Amino acid sequence: MRIPLVVGNWKMHGTQAVARELAQTVRDGLKRPRGVEVVVCPPFTALAAVALGAQNCHWEEQGAVTGEISPAMLAEVGCRWVLIGHSERRHIFRETDEEINRKVGAVLRHGMRPVLCVGETEEERRQGLTFTVVEGQLRAGCAGLSSDDLARCVLAYEPVWAIGTGVNATPIQAAEVHGYLRGLVSEVASKELAQSMRILYGGSVKPDNAQALTEQPDIDGVLVGGASLQAPGFITIAKKSAARSGASKE
Repeated sequence: MRIPLVVGNWKMHGTQAVARELAQTVRDGLKRPRGVEVVVCPPFTALAAVALGAQNCHWEEQGAVTGEISPAMLAEVGCRWVLIGHSERRHIFRETDEEINRKVGAVLRHGMRPVLCVGETEEERRQGLTFTVVEGQLRAGCAGLSSDDLARCVLAYEPVWAIGTGVNATPIQAAEVHGYLRGLVSEVASKELAQSMRILYGGSVKPDNAQALTEQPDIDGVLVGGASLQAPGFITIAKKSAARSGASKE
């Protein structure tokens, strides 16, 4: 069984002191969580204090790339996960599929695990292009990776129209895309790898919709934005996601 994964993306929120307190509160609230894996991705300045996941990285080892951070720097402070291709990186910072692919490779080379994000805009969904968009992003993001590399990747479907809007995809809408993505992984790699790869849902995830989403058989956890900044709600989301694996919600 695929163990649910819950990732909290804190985005550009929180000083080191805030990050330490929030991470400690989440850890204490979950204690030793059964049936779920939990990762938080704080801002870069708080990585040394909360070294689990990073929100982005560059693909180069070093160089004249002002304002960027290398995968070696992330690994040095203990990062184990890196978000790659988040919709805000794609649409605000105009990251291309080629750049995202290079980042995925760099993360893997440094022993960390990428969470490759894919998803369509509202206009693309309206035009019926959802499957075309996510397929293109998945194939481009995974281009050139070996089966062993792919086995270390996690996918996250995050419809752009649901991020920060308060309007999440329905469980049925999300499940449809997740099933399609799993089928694509089967084509790109193998049926065995497709069945073992975790695919998360991201987009206005809250305590009151997390369980309905993760009850879908192809949804293996959630990528949480704003709700991850409130410890009680994030803890509830993690516990409800754990219910997918049969663990107690107590």
